Amino acid sequence: MPQAFYEQHDDVGELVLDAPPLNLFGAAMFDDLEAAILQAQESSPRALIFRAQGDVVSAGVDVHVFEGLDKAGADRFTGRLMTFSHAVEDLPFPTLAVAHGLCLTAALELSLACDLLWAGEGVQFGLVEAVVGITPLMGGTQRMAERAGAARAREFVMTGGLFTAETLHDWGVVNRVLPAAELLDEARRFAARLARGPTRAHAATKRIVRAQADHGTREADERTADLTSHLFDSEDTQNAVHSFLEHGPGKASFTGR
Repeated sequence: MPQAFYEQHDDVGELVLDAPPLNLFGAAMFDDLEAAILQAQESSPRALIFRAQGDVVSAGVDVHVFEGLDKAGADRFTGRLMTFSHAVEDLPFPTLAVAHGLCLTAALELSLACDLLWAGEGVQFGLVEAVVGITPLMGGTQRMAERAGAARAREFVMTGGLFTAETLHDWGVVNRVLPAAELLDEARRFAARLARGPTRAHAATKRIVRAQADHGTREADERTADLTSHLFDSEDTQNAVHSFLEHGPGKASFTGR
């Protein structure tokens, strides 16, 4: 059985961790995750959920993967890990991470690479790499800083502590906190709603936000025309404009083309 897999329901894909009981990120998990992300890229859903089976999202990385690494090996390993975060972040459709239980290290870093993060009440999060004398390798520190600010990112990573969903919601890291029993169903309904929307426009939104985060607001302003002008040639935009003029707002349907 694969430790991570991709499945699709209508226009919503799901990237799923499935290595009970702890969903640890070891060599097999990384290999299966790589294949699952590639399948998501090739399947081109119109929205994607990142989630896990079992009682926890993940208890972290299997420390065996660090054993015997020297600098050269660590360079290669870190480079590979970063490709996972970049691949998820660059998916051209909305992505929603759903944390129903404990979410540590690599799983949190992948969640931070998603557009949105929802969590169950009381769920705990951590980037706890300090316990083995390292710092996060998949981009979690910088993405935490992007959402929560530099000072909070330092505290989060340097203490190696566990922080609740409610705290991270206050920090702007978690978008919504819901009762655990409702979390996945609500997330699936929300993802389906996003999937019914203008997929190409959502992709442009993602790229504008990324431009602002990377280069600042004025640079994003400069790039907005390049990132959006193609939308006016799309079926979705043309049909939505006609629908608005003929029937009023909110009546258009979108196909992702």
